[in-house]
Amino acid sequence: MSRSSSHELTLVDGIGQTVSLSEPARRVVSLVPSTTESLAVLGRGDAVVGRTRYCVHPMPWVESVPEIGGTKSPDLRAIAELAPDLILANQEENLPELWEPLRQIAPLWVAAPANVDEALGDLRAMAVFMGAEQAAAVWCEKIERARLSVHASARSFRFAYLVWRAPWMAVNHQTYISALLGEAGGENVFADRSARYPAVTLDELKEADPDVVLLPSEPFPFELGHTAEFENLAPRCRFVDGELLCWHGTRMAAGFPYLGEFLAEGLP
Repeated sequence: MSRSSSHELTLVDGIGQTVSLSEPARRVVSLVPSTTESLAVLGRGDAVVGRTRYCVHPMPWVESVPEIGGTKSPDLRAIAELAPDLILANQEENLPELWEPLRQIAPLWVAAPANVDEALGDLRAMAVFMGAEQAAAVWCEKIERARLSVHASARSFRFAYLVWRAPWMAVNHQTYISALLGEAGGENVFADRSARYPAVTLDELKEADPDVVLLPSEPFPFELGHTAEFENLAPRCRFVDGELLCWHGTRMAAGFPYLGEFLAEGLP
């Protein structure tokens, strides 16, 4: 970050673009559920003038913020009418073809954290733009303490984390999800796939032979009936909270304790 003599705030975002504001943002549109939650937690919910329909935390505050469509198809005209001075997006949540049209409306920050350190860096950077650096420092300290606790209880286990069905899709090593589980000692059996979210077959899953198959509550809502499709791997399936394992921002303060509970309960 750099600050000019006029107190301009300048940072480089997750996709390498320089973003500058003349002062902390007062009107923000968030296109990322975890970011919307973080803004409220950091005490800057008052600045959020627009959010996606998938931004559902924290309740009931979030219901008072106008919706501007989905994460993949936000209403650009509605965003422009809100006259934001900053738009917050994410490389995974939002489509790259949106970047330039959004920049025509207001300065655009695109987050792209692929691990915990980058997620913490993004939280601190966002706080600079929001004038919430002190609050972010408190939360980052809380997250780091929870992180150290997980490190102390880490154990080795091989996992497959599925995010979709029909086709089955997993995560590779370039994802925040994989990195977070790695903090607890997890080894991703599909880490070396070239795609961040590779399509996999059930035969490939069986051949990889993970200790545990993690079935999250989102983005695909896995249910008990789906485990039958894994045949001999069914006993190794475990349902997990997708928000706690894939949302970053302030949610990490709850994600790490959840990982600790995962370790304490043992593998299937």
